This record gives sequence, C-alpha cells and structure tokens, in this order.
Amino acid sequence: MSTLLVTGGAGFIGSHFVAYWLTHRHGDRVVVLDALTYAGNLANLRDVAASPRFRFYPGLIQDPVTVRGIFRAEKPDVLVNFAAMTHNDRSLLEPGAFLQTNVSGVNNLLEVARDFGIERFVHVSTDEVYGEAPSGCFKETDPLRPRTPYAASKAGGDLQALAHHIAYGTPVLITRGSNTYGPRQYPEKLLPFFITRALQNKKLPMYGSGAQVRDWIHVHDHCRGIAWVLEHGTIGEIYNVGGGNERTNLQITQYILKVLDKPGDLVRHIADPRGAAHDQRYALDTSKLRALGWHPEVDFEPGIAQTILWYAEHEDWWKPIITAPDYVQFVSRYYGPFLGEDL
Repeated sequence: MSTLLVTGGAGFIGSHFVAYWLTHRHGDRVVVLDALTYAGNLANLRDVAASPRFRFYPGLIQDPVTVRGIFRAEKPDVLVNFAAMTHNDRSLLEPGAFLQTNVSGVNNLLEVARDFGIERFVHVSTDEVYGEAPSGCFKETDPLRPRTPYAASKAGGDLQALAHHIAYGTPVLITRGSNTYGPRQYPEKLLPFFITRALQNKKLPMYGSGAQVRDWIHVHDHCRGIAWVLEHGTIGEIYNVGGGNERTNLQITQYILKVLDKPGDLVRHIADPRGAAHDQRYALDTSKLRALGWHPEVDFEPGIAQTILWYAEHEDWWKPIITAPDYVQFVSRYYGPFLGEDL
C-alpha cells in the first residue's frame, strides 16, 4: 500500500485526480493538502470524503511547518503537486502572489520531500511555460518562453524541480498539460466562465476576434496522463499531456451557445486586456507520453457537450462561487471597463 500526498487536491484537476486514484488503486491512501483559497473547494471532494483511505489537511504549500507535519504524520511515498495559482488574467493584477505559491511553494515541497526521502515527486505544470506556438507543436526539449506572470511563475517551479533533481537526486517528474475542461472548474477560465454567464444570459467578453487557438483535453484524460507518468515515467523527465484538439476561443464559445440554445448576440468582442502578452496559439507534441502507452479516451465534442450540461445541471455548485466577494471583485476589476453595466 502506498500513500500519496496530493497538494492542491481540492482544486479542479487535483480533485479529479484524487477521485481517479482512489477508484483505480484500491490499496492506496490519498492525503490532500489544500489552502482552500478562492479556487479550492471542499465540495469538490464530497464524493471521496467518507473514504477511510482519504484524509484532508488545510494549509499552504509554502508553509514548512505544515508540510513537514504532514510528512511526519502520514509518511507519504509519493507527492503529486497540483497546488498553484493558475489564471493568466488574475496574474496580471497580482503577480506577487503567483511567485509565492508557484515558485516558493514548490521549493518548500522539494526541500521537505528531499529530507523525508520521497520515492516520486510529480510536479504538474502547463503548456503555457513554452509561450506562443505560431506553428508546429512544442516538444519537452523546447526552450521556455513564458509571456505572463502566471506562465513565468510556473516555469520557475519547473526549473526548481529540475534543478533539485540534478543537484540532490530528488526523484522529480514533470507533466505539462494543455487546456483542461470538465466539471467543477472554477469559473474564471474561459469555458466555465462563459457557460455560467450564458446560463444567466449575460454578455460573454470575447478577446478580439476570438481567433486564439488552444489544445483541449478532458480532465479525465489529463488525470490518466499524470497517473501514467507517475507509474511509468522516467525520473528527471518531462512529459507533455495534450488532447490534440485545437480549437479557437470563438469555436469553443459557439459550442456553448449551441448546446445551451443561446443567441449569438450574447458575445461581446472587446479589446484584449493582455495585449501583446496574449499568446495566439498553444500546441503540444505528446509523442513521448504516447510512447509509454497512454492516449486520450474522451472524444472532444461529446466531452465538451457533457461538460456544458454539467454546469447547467449543477447551479448549486457554481452559484455560491460567482456571488462570493472575491469572485465579484475580480470580474468587476478585470472586465468592468469593457462590460460596464453588463457585468
């Protein structure tokens, strides 16, 4: 029996990973550490909370006392780090907070993991560390060219992890995922933000023409990819986890309107608040992970449709979020100049 410490396990991808692991690895225990900041939500763990193989601790990954205490009490064999501040737009407003979690927090986890002799440390990162891909697909060996404070802070965490492996032999593996979709995603990201606004018949603020291209992967496949790297990956290596589903932001928005039977005039094209920092295209080469035997299972269009309908059927999950002061303040601060009274 193994014990996994999953940091950021009350967030979107982290909570899905916790449920996936408990379902498919019946002998293992999962311990979650989460700060329960604006995007962490105990409701995301409701389905596993009663399991005798699950335990939850509140706390910050950058707090050495908390992290060391959990290591002493639970003696984890494996650490999977999802804990991060993750939104480009929010990082433009408060970049310092991203450095505290995504760089200093990662460093603290690495230090504690090294001291306690962890067997494997999987650091979950993002395709955004590569920057913009005008053509082709990024490979794991490509240079990092982050273009926002969020992407730069994630790149910093990646480099900390790789340096720890080289300097101390810390058994690190890194995954870099593409845009992930599915139930229970905090509604600041494009898909849940637009879905929840469309359900309220509110305007959807589309940056420019909406021609920005992203590669989309269902959260189930992303979690499977991380699990695959954990079990089959080579220590010290990086693995891209992408769905191979390139779509423009406008196409994604059209899916939402079609599934919800909403009019096209809900879309309001606005100036791009990120300006030159907004990468026009991301794309990942996933051949390295596929060579280990992993491949996506969820087809894109039915996966997107099921995700949209989940939000339509679970207003009890997202309505408390969008009325919380932090969320209201962020939307007003970031989109207010463009939407005015249509907030």
